[in-house]
Amino acid sequence: MEWTTEFLADKNIVVIKTSGVADGKSSMEMAKSIAQIMQQYKTTRCLIDHSSLLAVSGDSTEIYYRPAGIRKTGAPAGVKIAEVVQPVHQEHFRFLEYVCRSNGFGFRVFEDRDAAIQWLS
Repeated sequence: MEWTTEFLADKNIVVIKTSGVADGKSSMEMAKSIAQIMQQYKTTRCLIDHSSLLAVSGDSTEIYYRPAGIRKTGAPAGVKIAEVVQPVHQEHFRFLEYVCRSNGFGFRVFEDRDAAIQWLS
């Protein structure tokens, strides 16, 4: 999976735009990058736009342990993450949403970018 990064200064939101195939390894690399960027901009809000992903791979065990991996990246306390995903990938990301929220992360999945930004704001 590849990604680009931008910062919406007026909304204090880091925006990540992904493409390609998402897997556990690239997702954790992205999480490390996001934690650094959030610290750089002193924000706790991030929009991850997965609307251009071609495919998603990974199993439920990887997803189950993802919050612990995110904590190890140095993600700021009180982080709030919105992910925009295609309907075809909803099941995968809804499970991730459940696991993250159960572990104290502000995390929500959306099909619409504007709704995601509104929730983050």
